[in-house]
Amino acid sequence: MEENKMKKHVTVAAVLQIVFGSLNIIAALAIAFALGFVDQFVDEPTTMKILGIVGVPLITVIGLVGVAIVAGAIGMLACKGWGKVLTLVMAGLGLLNIPIGTLKGVYIIWVLVQPETTALFEKGCQETSPTQ
Repeated sequence: MEENKMKKHVTVAAVLQIVFGSLNIIAALAIAFALGFVDQFVDEPTTMKILGIVGVPLITVIGLVGVAIVAGAIGMLACKGWGKVLTLVMAGLGLLNIPIGTLKGVYIIWVLVQPETTALFEKGCQETSPTQ
């Protein structure tokens, strides 16, 4: 495959990561909102402590994973080496999310390990003219 086609695959992979990372961030915010809503109806202090002990780490982890996914995708769009590595790690973790995350993860890993993609990142994603 030539580098221009791989640049399109890199862009598609980055957009997929941005969409799914944004969904993680939205999920974290929705959980925070739901727990804040439940707080109004629960008078039991023990229940609120349990919700805090479970909810805060859950919201934090889901939100940080979403931010890492989006950050990696943005770095990948800018052809930064750290963006490629972070996206590979997050896509690898996404393989555990069967079936959609697995499909997305396999595609992203396939895109990022191609020799053409490596060459593309080494050049900094500069546009190549068709005459080269």
